[in-house]
Amino acid sequence: MDKFAGGLLAWYRDHGRHDLPWQRQRDAYRVWVSEIMLQQTRVGTVIPYFERFMQRFPSVRSLAEGELDEVLQLWSGLGYYARGRNLHRAARAVVADFGGELPDDPERLQSLPGIGRSTAGAILALSAGRPVPILDGNVKRVLARYHGIEGWPGQKTVETQLWRLAQRHTPAEQVAEYTQAIMDLGATVCRRGRPACDQCPLAKGCSARRQGRQQLLPGKKARKTLPVRAALFTIVENGRGEILLQKRPPAGIWGGLWCLPECPAGEDVLAWLERRYGGVMENPVHEDPLRHTFSHFHLDITPVRVKNRAGSDSIADRPDICWIRPEQSMQFGMAAPVRKLIESISLRHGERLNEANG
Repeated sequence: MDKFAGGLLAWYRDHGRHDLPWQRQRDAYRVWVSEIMLQQTRVGTVIPYFERFMQRFPSVRSLAEGELDEVLQLWSGLGYYARGRNLHRAARAVVADFGGELPDDPERLQSLPGIGRSTAGAILALSAGRPVPILDGNVKRVLARYHGIEGWPGQKTVETQLWRLAQRHTPAEQVAEYTQAIMDLGATVCRRGRPACDQCPLAKGCSARRQGRQQLLPGKKARKTLPVRAALFTIVENGRGEILLQKRPPAGIWGGLWCLPECPAGEDVLAWLERRYGGVMENPVHEDPLRHTFSHFHLDITPVRVKNRAGSDSIADRPDICWIRPEQSMQFGMAAPVRKLIESISLRHGERLNEANG
């Protein structure tokens, strides 16, 4: 075992994270779900989602037999919803193609939706102690700083170099502990903004620390100005205080989630709603816009509140639309900004009731 791995393991025994929910029972399924949730998401955010998910889907078979709607409902607020869709698709593939057991081979694991090389390595290393390297964002940062690797890790040549180093340092024994240790070090000590070098077990051999270049390594991707897109979301309310929802198509932004009807640009809101859903629409009120930022663009959402005239319940009866009361929003899989808009309506309803009762 080299000094790099040995130093990490010694540090991990006293300072690493040993009580995370997915560590209490290190089977491949629980590790897999946790690794998918942890992609681009902090541990503290993931923990309650993971625990709720495991209560409902304790095994890969239960997940495969579940409905995507329920998976997305449990995923609501976690973001990057393609992860949830891929997890569900992969569970069904595991049952159909691998007898309900996650394969123990990296290449076969990578054949499943949403599992790349690093995630496959983490599943095998953490659940089975297989000496397979990982290279998530935290590990890239630790290796780039320690070895003084220049360039943005997303570049193919830089990534290839980091994979070689990850392979070289992965020990043949105590693989699960080592894998958790290097992830923990990157998350809690070798942080992106303010690395705690005085607490790092690798400080003496760290190239970035010797040269005072911690803030420069790893290299950053050239910044691009994010484009801005606009969307008009309609908040259609009926006489019973319910709101109209529509399920979005399976692919694309917020695929498979319930959403407020999105009126195409250039359309007359009332005419479009009546043509698409039926009913008689009136009293459109434009409210303050809401900005939601994705990884590759900003979305400026303009909410338009519309009344479905009392007694005109001729909205088409289709499986992809439904009426809900604002307080029921947590029962549906929907994106955070959509839920925020609906919850603001629920809050206003409550204020109006208080005023009436006062």
